[in-house]
Formats: sequence, structure tokens, C-alpha cells
Amino acid sequence: MTGGEWWGKPNYFPATRQWPSPLHQMRRVSELTVDGKRLAVSNLDKVLYPEAGFTKAQIIDYYIKISPALLPHLKDRPLTLKRYPEGVDQEFFYEKQCPHFRPKWVNTASVRGREKTINYCLANDLPTLVWAANLADLELHTSLARYPKIQSPTMVVFDLDPGAPATIIDCAHVACWLKEELEGLDLESFPKTSGSKGLQLYVPLNTPTTYERTKTFAQNLAQVMEREHADLVVSKMAKALRTGKVFVDWSQNDEHKTTVCVYSLRAKQRPTVSTPVTWEEVRSALRKKDRTKLVFESKDVLRRVEKMGDVFEPVLKLKQRLKLVEELATA
Repeated sequence: MTGGEWWGKPNYFPATRQWPSPLHQMRRVSELTVDGKRLAVSNLDKVLYPEAGFTKAQIIDYYIKISPALLPHLKDRPLTLKRYPEGVDQEFFYEKQCPHFRPKWVNTASVRGREKTINYCLANDLPTLVWAANLADLELHTSLARYPKIQSPTMVVFDLDPGAPATIIDCAHVACWLKEELEGLDLESFPKTSGSKGLQLYVPLNTPTTYERTKTFAQNLAQVMEREHADLVVSKMAKALRTGKVFVDWSQNDEHKTTVCVYSLRAKQRPTVSTPVTWEEVRSALRKKDRTKLVFESKDVLRRVEKMGDVFEPVLKLKQRLKLVEELATA
């Protein structure tokens, strides 16, 4: 793919050298050429989302088409693969160590873990993204920091997780409250669906900081939310406390954890996607109490990006600084 080119341009060339990647032809090939790099593909007809009849070929096709929006969010972020070789209703496994059989052009990031050094994959380009998709890496889980500045997260994340019978609409309610709290601290935030049950709020920083600072900030703000909205919000980790409430998960702000990347597929019954949404969309869903307005499948996301562009782009560029943690703790 040529840098700067976008939708509908002849910039991706499978073996048939056509755009967009024609699924009926892709299924017949055993090798794709992407950006001049050849990679073997296999089992393209294999259905990995049985309820939707969604195949590996369609997964690869989605990641190719969404790549202009997705790749900037993946760039230089250590990637944990979450692989479903037999489909979303079968066993899966996480793979932090980039596979030894990777092509030589797949870049890696050497990161010291709690017990050992791990060489993570870096999905910095389209060939690597397609290679990972061919491994049935349905979900893309990334670090909040970029390599090599692995100790300096570029954002704060709040994961809003509803405990049944609470739903994503309750998450929308909490998200709006959290937005107001952040605005009081002169911080802009950007929502996205998790692609599963809940919502996630990203607070871009893109200024020097540490995980100790961002994690403490997130925990303190979650506790503020719990004090002010105890009927719906919980900040403690115990699952027994979450029934009918929204857990504001601050613990993702940790160097040893990853968060599902924006535009990643999720391994649910249907090919839902972690999708950036506008605040007006969140408020609209809340007013109408219509959870379907916050659920998007791959085809929906492609249409949205073609129409709206990458509404999550500010997360990559906006520079903000956190309020003093000590002040927040006593707010």
C-alpha cells in the first residue's frame, strides 16, 4: 500500500492485482503480495465466525480495508496476538512472544516483563497486519506506550464494564459523567465501543509521563466517580460488587497490560469491532436507550470510516497533561 492513499484506490495488490481485494478470487490463492512482500495464506474459506458465516478471507479483507485508519494506532505498540485458529466458539490463546516462524520483515520490540524479556510483534505495516490475520489473530491487543519509550504511556484509558443486568446504555451514562469530570480537569476524552459489552474512554496525553502517574490518576478518578454515583458505579476489582453496576476499570493503565486496539475485531458471535464513536452518538443512544446504536460490525465500520474518516485520530496527536494526582485525590 502506498502511503497517503485511501479508499477505492488501486493500492493493494493480491495475486490477482485488483482492488478491492475480491473475496471470490482471494479464496483461490495460497500467496498474497502486499506492498511488495509475499506471504503465504491458508484456509481462507474457513469460517471463524459460525453464526455470521464470516471466513478468514473476510477477516483479512476487513483488515486490509481498514488499515489506513488502523495502522497509525498500531504503530510501534507492542502487540499481543489473540488467536482463534478454530473460530470464535472454540479454544483461543494469547501469544505475547512474536512467533519464531515470523517473516524476517516483521519487526519486533524487546520488552522486559515481570519474569523475562519478551519480543513482541510490531504491526507497523500492512504486510505484518495481513500476516497476523492469517494466523487467525482476530483481536489486536496493544500496549498504551510506544516502543522504545515503553515506560511512558501516551494515554489514560478507562474501561467501562457493565455487570448484568447493567448494559452498554448504563456505560453511556457513566461515560458522560466521566467526560464532565475530565473536562473539569481540562482534559478532552474520546469514546469507543469495546466491541464487546461496554465502552472505553481514552484520554490522550502524548507528553512525558509514567504508568505510576497515569494509573494513580485513573484509580483516583474512578474512586471519585464511585463516591458521586454509588448507585451505578463501582471502582473496586471484586466481581461480586459489579452486579447491576458499571465497573470503571482503571487497572488497564499498567505497563504489563494491553487494551484492545481501536478498529480491532472482537471474537464474539458476530464480527463486531471496537469502534470509535462521537459524544453525540453516545448521548443519542442514552436518550433513546437503544444499545444497538453502539454496536458495529466490520461492514458498518468500513462505511463509517469512508464517510467520517478516523474520528479517533486526535488520540494520536492531542497533547495534554494530567492534573496533579495529589489534588485529584483530595477533590
